[in-house]
Amino acid sequence: MQIITIGLLSAGLAADAFAVSLTSGLLIKRIKLNKALKIALFFGVFQTIMPILGWFTGLAFRELIDGVSHWLVFVLLVGLGLKMIYEGFTQEKQASFNPLENYTLIGLAVATSIDGLAAGIGLSILEVPLIVVVTTIGFITFLFSIIGVFMGHYFGHLFENQVEYVGGVVLIGVGTNILLEGLGIFNS
Repeated sequence: MQIITIGLLSAGLAADAFAVSLTSGLLIKRIKLNKALKIALFFGVFQTIMPILGWFTGLAFRELIDGVSHWLVFVLLVGLGLKMIYEGFTQEKQASFNPLENYTLIGLAVATSIDGLAAGIGLSILEVPLIVVVTTIGFITFLFSIIGVFMGHYFGHLFENQVEYVGGVVLIGVGTNILLEGLGIFNS
Protein backbone atom coordinates (compact mmCIF):
# COMPACT_ATOMS: atom_id res chain seq x y z
CA MET A 1 0.00 0.00 0.00
CA GLN A 2 1.50 3.29 -1.10
CA ILE A 3 1.82 6.28 1.20
CA ILE A 4 -0.69 8.17 -0.97
CA THR A 5 -3.25 5.41 -0.45
CA ILE A 6 -2.55 5.40 3.30
CA GLY A 7 -2.95 9.18 3.34
CA LEU A 8 -6.26 9.03 1.47
CA LEU A 9 -7.52 6.26 3.74
CA SER A 10 -6.50 8.34 6.75
CA ALA A 11 -8.26 11.42 5.39
CA GLY A 12 -11.40 9.39 4.70
CA LEU A 13 -11.42 7.95 8.20
CA ALA A 14 -10.73 11.37 9.70
CA ALA A 15 -13.72 12.94 7.93
CA ASP A 16 -16.17 11.96 10.70
CA ALA A 17 -13.93 13.49 13.35
CA PHE A 18 -13.49 16.59 11.19
CA ALA A 19 -17.25 16.97 10.80
CA VAL A 20 -17.80 16.60 14.56
CA SER A 21 -14.96 19.05 15.19
CA LEU A 22 -16.64 21.57 12.92
CA THR A 23 -19.84 21.21 14.92
CA SER A 24 -17.91 21.39 18.20
CA GLY A 25 -16.16 24.57 17.08
CA LEU A 26 -19.52 26.03 16.15
CA LEU A 27 -20.83 25.32 19.68
CA ILE A 28 -17.82 26.61 21.64
CA LYS A 29 -18.42 30.22 22.62
CA ARG A 30 -14.85 31.27 23.47
CA ILE A 31 -12.36 29.35 21.40
CA LYS A 32 -8.84 28.76 22.77
CA LEU A 33 -6.01 26.56 21.56
CA ASN A 34 -6.22 24.24 24.59
CA LYS A 35 -9.89 23.50 23.83
CA ALA A 36 -9.12 22.61 20.22
CA LEU A 37 -6.14 20.48 21.33
CA LYS A 38 -8.32 18.56 23.80
CA ILE A 39 -10.87 17.65 21.13
CA ALA A 40 -8.16 16.78 18.59
CA LEU A 41 -6.30 14.61 21.09
CA PHE A 42 -9.38 12.58 21.95
CA PHE A 43 -10.23 12.00 18.29
CA GLY A 44 -6.63 11.29 17.25
CA VAL A 45 -6.00 8.77 20.04
CA PHE A 46 -9.24 6.86 19.47
CA GLN A 47 -8.71 6.86 15.71
CA THR A 48 -5.28 5.32 16.36
CA ILE A 49 -6.51 2.66 18.79
CA MET A 50 -9.52 1.41 16.82
CA PRO A 51 -7.61 0.25 13.71
CA ILE A 52 -5.21 -1.59 16.02
CA LEU A 53 -8.14 -3.44 17.60
CA GLY A 54 -9.50 -4.17 14.13
CA TRP A 55 -6.07 -5.33 12.97
CA PHE A 56 -5.82 -7.96 15.72
CA THR A 57 -9.40 -9.07 15.12
CA GLY A 58 -8.61 -9.46 11.42
CA LEU A 59 -5.46 -11.49 12.13
CA ALA A 60 -7.59 -14.21 13.66
CA PHE A 61 -9.53 -14.59 10.39
CA ARG A 62 -6.81 -13.87 7.79
CA GLU A 63 -6.25 -17.47 6.69
CA LEU A 64 -9.96 -18.06 6.18
CA ILE A 65 -10.43 -15.13 3.79
CA ASP A 66 -7.03 -14.64 2.16
CA GLY A 67 -8.24 -15.45 -1.38
CA VAL A 68 -11.07 -12.93 -1.30
CA SER A 69 -9.44 -10.30 0.91
CA HIS A 70 -9.48 -7.56 -1.74
CA TRP A 71 -13.24 -8.07 -2.13
CA LEU A 72 -13.76 -7.93 1.64
CA VAL A 73 -11.75 -4.71 1.98
CA PHE A 74 -13.65 -3.25 -0.98
CA VAL A 75 -17.02 -4.10 0.57
CA LEU A 76 -15.98 -2.74 3.99
CA LEU A 77 -14.62 0.56 2.66
CA VAL A 78 -17.44 1.11 0.15
CA GLY A 79 -19.95 0.29 2.89
CA LEU A 80 -18.29 2.78 5.24
CA GLY A 81 -18.17 5.39 2.47
CA LEU A 82 -21.84 4.95 1.63
CA LYS A 83 -22.69 5.11 5.34
CA MET A 84 -20.84 8.42 5.65
CA ILE A 85 -22.60 9.87 2.62
CA TYR A 86 -25.96 8.73 3.98
CA GLU A 87 -25.19 10.25 7.38
CA GLY A 88 -24.34 13.52 5.65
CA PHE A 89 -27.89 13.63 4.29
CA THR A 90 -29.57 12.67 7.58
CA GLN A 91 -27.43 14.54 10.09
CA GLU A 92 -29.12 16.89 12.51
CA LYS A 93 -27.32 19.59 14.45
CA GLN A 94 -26.78 18.82 18.10
CA ALA A 95 -26.91 22.08 20.03
CA SER A 96 -27.67 20.72 23.48
CA PHE A 97 -24.35 19.10 24.41
CA ASN A 98 -21.00 20.42 25.59
CA PRO A 99 -18.27 19.08 23.28
CA LEU A 100 -15.59 19.77 25.90
CA GLU A 101 -16.90 17.43 28.64
CA ASN A 102 -14.77 14.28 28.93
CA TYR A 103 -17.71 11.85 28.76
CA THR A 104 -19.09 13.61 25.72
CA LEU A 105 -15.68 13.57 24.05
CA ILE A 106 -15.22 9.85 24.76
CA GLY A 107 -18.61 9.11 23.22
CA LEU A 108 -17.88 11.26 20.19
CA ALA A 109 -14.39 9.79 19.78
CA VAL A 110 -15.71 6.22 19.90
CA ALA A 111 -18.52 7.04 17.49
CA THR A 112 -16.20 8.70 14.98
CA SER A 113 -13.59 5.92 15.17
CA ILE A 114 -15.83 2.86 14.67
CA ASP A 115 -15.02 3.08 10.96
CA GLY A 116 -11.35 2.72 11.93
CA LEU A 117 -12.15 -0.61 13.59
CA ALA A 118 -13.60 -1.96 10.34
CA ALA A 119 -10.72 -0.49 8.35
CA GLY A 120 -8.25 -2.19 10.71
CA ILE A 121 -9.81 -5.55 9.92
CA GLY A 122 -9.31 -4.89 6.23
CA LEU A 123 -5.76 -3.64 6.76
CA SER A 124 -4.79 -6.83 8.60
CA ILE A 125 -5.88 -8.82 5.57
CA LEU A 126 -3.73 -6.69 3.29
CA GLU A 127 -0.70 -7.18 5.56
CA VAL A 128 0.32 -3.52 5.57
CA PRO A 129 2.75 -2.07 8.15
CA LEU A 130 0.53 -1.43 11.17
CA ILE A 131 2.66 1.24 12.87
CA VAL A 132 2.92 3.38 9.73
CA VAL A 133 -0.79 3.14 8.98
CA VAL A 134 -2.17 3.82 12.47
CA THR A 135 0.33 6.61 13.09
CA THR A 136 -0.74 8.27 9.86
CA ILE A 137 -4.44 7.77 10.65
CA GLY A 138 -4.02 9.18 14.17
CA PHE A 139 -1.92 12.15 13.05
CA ILE A 140 -4.21 13.13 10.19
CA THR A 141 -7.26 12.77 12.44
CA PHE A 142 -5.58 14.96 15.07
CA LEU A 143 -4.65 17.55 12.45
CA PHE A 144 -8.07 17.54 10.78
CA SER A 145 -9.77 17.82 14.18
CA ILE A 146 -7.79 20.81 15.40
CA ILE A 147 -8.33 22.56 12.08
CA GLY A 148 -12.00 21.55 12.17
CA VAL A 149 -12.58 23.12 15.59
CA PHE A 150 -11.24 26.48 14.45
CA MET A 151 -12.95 26.32 11.05
CA GLY A 152 -16.20 25.33 12.74
CA HIS A 153 -15.93 28.20 15.15
CA TYR A 154 -15.43 30.74 12.40
CA PHE A 155 -17.03 29.17 9.28
CA GLY A 156 -18.82 25.96 10.37
CA HIS A 157 -22.28 27.03 9.39
CA LEU A 158 -21.22 27.23 5.71
CA PHE A 159 -20.10 23.65 4.95
CA GLU A 160 -20.42 21.27 7.86
CA ASN A 161 -22.39 18.44 6.14
CA GLN A 162 -20.33 18.41 2.92
CA VAL A 163 -17.37 16.90 4.80
CA GLU A 164 -19.29 13.64 5.22
CA TYR A 165 -19.82 13.41 1.46
CA VAL A 166 -16.16 13.99 0.61
CA GLY A 167 -14.97 11.49 3.23
CA GLY A 168 -17.41 8.88 1.92
CA VAL A 169 -16.26 9.35 -1.66
CA VAL A 170 -12.60 9.07 -0.60
CA LEU A 171 -13.26 5.77 1.22
CA ILE A 172 -15.13 4.40 -1.81
CA GLY A 173 -12.20 5.41 -4.02
CA VAL A 174 -9.62 3.73 -1.78
CA GLY A 175 -11.74 0.56 -1.62
CA THR A 176 -12.08 0.51 -5.40
CA ASN A 177 -8.32 1.00 -5.81
CA ILE A 178 -7.61 -1.93 -3.45
CA LEU A 179 -10.08 -4.12 -5.35
CA LEU A 180 -8.50 -3.27 -8.70
CA GLU A 181 -5.03 -4.00 -7.29
CA GLY A 182 -6.24 -7.34 -5.89
CA LEU A 183 -7.74 -8.32 -9.24
CA GLY A 184 -4.48 -7.38 -10.99
CA ILE A 185 -6.18 -4.66 -13.06
CA PHE A 186 -4.28 -1.79 -11.48
CA ASN A 187 -1.01 -1.89 -9.57
CA SER A 188 -0.05 1.07 -7.42
